[in-house]
Amino acid sequence: MGLTIGVDIGGTKIAAGVVDEEGAILSTFTVPTPPTAEAIVDAISSAVAGASKGHDIEAVGIGAAGYVDDKRATVLFAPNIDWRHEPLKDKVEQRVGLPVVVENDANAAAWGEYRFGAGQGHEDVICITLGTGLGGGIIIGNKLRRGRFGVAAEFGHIRVVPDGLLCGCGSQGCWEQYASGRALVRYAKQRANATPQDAEILLALGDGTADGIQGKHVSEAARQGDAVAIDSFRELARWAGAGLADLASLFDPSAFIVGGGVSDEGDLVLDPIRRSFRRWLIGGAWRPHAQVLAAQLGGKAGLVGAADLARQG
Repeated sequence: MGLTIGVDIGGTKIAAGVVDEEGAILSTFTVPTPPTAEAIVDAISSAVAGASKGHDIEAVGIGAAGYVDDKRATVLFAPNIDWRHEPLKDKVEQRVGLPVVVENDANAAAWGEYRFGAGQGHEDVICITLGTGLGGGIIIGNKLRRGRFGVAAEFGHIRVVPDGLLCGCGSQGCWEQYASGRALVRYAKQRANATPQDAEILLALGDGTADGIQGKHVSEAARQGDAVAIDSFRELARWAGAGLADLASLFDPSAFIVGGGVSDEGDLVLDPIRRSFRRWLIGGAWRPHAQVLAAQLGGKAGLVGAADLARQG
């Protein structure tokens, strides 16, 4: 199969891109993300039509945040869109006249990294995305493992602290409450309130109060040497690395790929994640260690991965 289109549904925009067999994006087209579920279907169709101009397209892959069924056709549940058993594949196919594959967005990003990014050369890879929440994907034996019902790899909702912090999913103590962009900001606010004298740079980047701290402020302050910001990254990394150690016990991959907005800080967060991973890896002194790698494709991983999954049918 030749050219395919990948679609990434974001909170503010929907991006469609034409992708070739080598993972190169040849053209893109974006439209604003509308507020209603039915309008989103129309917006996806418009983005596909815009991106496909001048190209012979054979299939479309859509990365959707939520639970996608085992047939890669229906969004069973989406946390940020009013989709409940939404037959997204059928609806989009009717509008664009092309075969459509729907995949969980974190799975699509994982596949993109495995095929064209940091996972190249590995057969067994676990990906995690440290963004606002925590997502993931499983590639074992060169295959994306989705589970019997299509909803595997929801790593962010593994409960790591019994009766811990309340999660948006309704449970308590989920991993993403301790290792995510949202967790990073919470750590920074708590520490800045407790020891403002150690957070002068961090506080100055915002409105001068702990409540005004945003994720971008924590990153910039850490780069400038702010003690509270650096310590907040270390706390996030401690939880992230410990979680990877547990995943190593489950899957024994040759590599973990860490993506998402938090990972954009590079070794500032990855080095302490690696240290935490080694610290908590059971039998770590006697067993091989998986590599912990930075994702390479950035924000385009999901689009590229979705397009490649559509190519494979």
